[in-house]
Amino acid sequence: MDELKQETTPVMPVMAVLVALSGAVAVAAGAFGAHGAHGQAAEWLKTGGQYQLVHASVAMIAILRGARVPAWLFLVGSFVFAGTLYLMALGLPRWLGAVTPIGGAAMILGWLWFAWMLARAAR
Repeated sequence: MDELKQETTPVMPVMAVLVALSGAVAVAAGAFGAHGAHGQAAEWLKTGGQYQLVHASVAMIAILRGARVPAWLFLVGSFVFAGTLYLMALGLPRWLGAVTPIGGAAMILGWLWFAWMLARAAR
């Protein structure tokens, strides 16, 4: 596990704050989707909130393990994925949905990178 700690930098506290804010946004979006929005907008808000909250949580774990790159991929990926859903829920053009998978791909890459780092550190 020492290999994971080697990636810790002064940037990590800033990342932790951004990740915590991401979690707060996720809860707010999910609550709005569950209690304030209707139809497709409510579904987009709930889906975005779920993915953003899960990835804020795993990003914080990655930060605590010193896994900077996976943490950034989780944070940026969830921002793009959930953010495009939130924008569409607020009435912006549906073509933003074409951008959503880019965020999903970043989140998947984050999971793969984190798994590779954990497997490597376990050797």
